[in-house]
Amino acid sequence: MKTLLSFILIVSLNVNLQAQSDTASAISQTEINKQIVNGFYRDLWFTNNTDNYARYVADEYIAHDIGDRKNSVEPAVEQKKIADRFWKHTTNWRTSVDFQIAEGDLVATRWRMTAEPKTLLGWILVGKSDELPIINVMRIQDGKIVEFWNHRHDIDTRMSRLPLILRGLLIGLLIALIPTFIAFRQRRIINKLRAK
Repeated sequence: MKTLLSFILIVSLNVNLQAQSDTASAISQTEINKQIVNGFYRDLWFTNNTDNYARYVADEYIAHDIGDRKNSVEPAVEQKKIADRFWKHTTNWRTSVDFQIAEGDLVATRWRMTAEPKTLLGWILVGKSDELPIINVMRIQDGKIVEFWNHRHDIDTRMSRLPLILRGLLIGLLIALIPTFIAFRQRRIINKLRAK
């Protein structure tokens, strides 16, 4: 009986140790994934070290972005080009991470960026140094980012507001022109009736 109890105790301890080992392995992989994402932010967005993009991004990745860039397969260098465009046209960058959540192969980061324009394109892109809140979710596979979900609050940027402002202006002009057109037409009708 003692032998049987000893055997059961040893087996249960072994199972418990294996479960703890599996949990520690999962936690360490999650932490590694967070380190990959944090390195990506540090080099491409928090400092101008965009040449390091290949350390973090797979040769091709899938982008899920607002606008037309949904389910797009892109080469890794596209992330460098995007960051370079912002670094070229803006200055006085201020960035901060609000929080980061990781589970399995996904890492979600909520961060904020503020920059001031130094070119006309920079002025169109970011406007007058508004803070831009961003949520990125990245999927990691084999130590590289293979998928991006990008959620920006672009309505706060001048680039997103400009089309809305122009559309509103055009609609307003159209609405204002309708009564003007009717008034001119009525005036012609009245003038023709007076002439008779």
